[in-house]
Amino acid sequence: MSKERARRRAAREAEQERERAVRARRERRRARVRRLTPRLRRGRTGRLRRHSRRERAAVVLLTAVAVVGIWSFVDDLALRLALVVLLLLVLPAIVVIALDRR
Repeated sequence: MSKERARRRAAREAEQERERAVRARRERRRARVRRLTPRLRRGRTGRLRRHSRRERAAVVLLTAVAVVGIWSFVDDLALRLALVVLLLLVLPAIVVIALDRR
């Protein structure tokens, strides 16, 4: 009787050891995959989601008005192009200063 119990206990312990090894391999694999996959930001993602549709429309409209104003009031073509390029380069900073709600 005790030999049978010892045999069953040995089988049970061997099965538990196999399960532990499988679980350890699975955890290592999950950790490796977690390290390799990029983390996703939850909630608002992307830069356009930060501002409402009305704010984005206002930025586009005011930029268009500024470009039309530059083309109407400035005579030199090189100066027009330089001002439009400068406006487009400075626009992100203006938007952050004017609309950022942090």
